[in-house]
Amino acid sequence: MELKPIKSEKDYRNALTRLEVIFDAPIDTKEGDEAEILSLLIENYENEHFPIEAPDPIEAIKIRMEELNMRQKDLVGIIGGKSRVSEIMNRKKRLTVDMIRELEQMLQISASVLVNNYKLSQK
Repeated sequence: MELKPIKSEKDYRNALTRLEVIFDAPIDTKEGDEAEILSLLIENYENEHFPIEAPDPIEAIKIRMEELNMRQKDLVGIIGGKSRVSEIMNRKKRLTVDMIRELEQMLQISASVLVNNYKLSQK
């Protein structure tokens, strides 16, 4: 297959089909190099045409806590007392700058994710 930029849905489907054929090609072979370049072209097209939005800050915290096998009570002392943690995690209050700093350090979540705006619960 001639490698070229992916500019259309048809090009994208053709690239995926070709990648399926050569996916297991050995590294440092003609087909292995083609698979590597094709993967980059596909990834670039997908990032441009099918972007995945980052989760809101509370979802990001919940996802990271799940990955670390943490529970909500583990945030007590980090972002406040038990009731403050509950208010934050139930979207009744917003994260403060100090909370964001602590969460960034403890959960290794980028502050750029944690500072994003999110809707508060109306209940």
